[in-house]
Amino acid sequence: MSIQWFNETPKAAVATLTSANITFNKTATYYFETAYQVMMGFDKDKSIIVVKPLSKAVALRGDIPEQSRYNITVKSSYSRVTNKAFIQTISEQFELTFAETGNKYSSTWDEKNNFLVINLKEEII
Repeated sequence: MSIQWFNETPKAAVATLTSANITFNKTATYYFETAYQVMMGFDKDKSIIVVKPLSKAVALRGDIPEQSRYNITVKSSYSRVTNKAFIQTISEQFELTFAETGNKYSSTWDEKNNFLVINLKEEII
């Protein structure tokens, strides 16, 4: 008997951008499981968004301004950051129009800088 066991390939980290929030799939949520808040930014030249998780201790120690920290909701199968102003800025800077169900983008974890990188050049259709 020659049994070949099925091994599901790991799913890629995906971020879905809508007009109001960024939702991360379960794979991407792994990096935010212990996050109390996040910091968000972007690099227009590289066409990326970065999302950095902050522990409660780091978020509340006082050296990161309150207006630079954003709440994140973490569930078992997804996580979400809701901030219309940030999404509006991203939409304008990268000339993006979001579908009603959102636009999905490939994401990767940057070990060196400890943040998730959303690659706006790699839309998942």
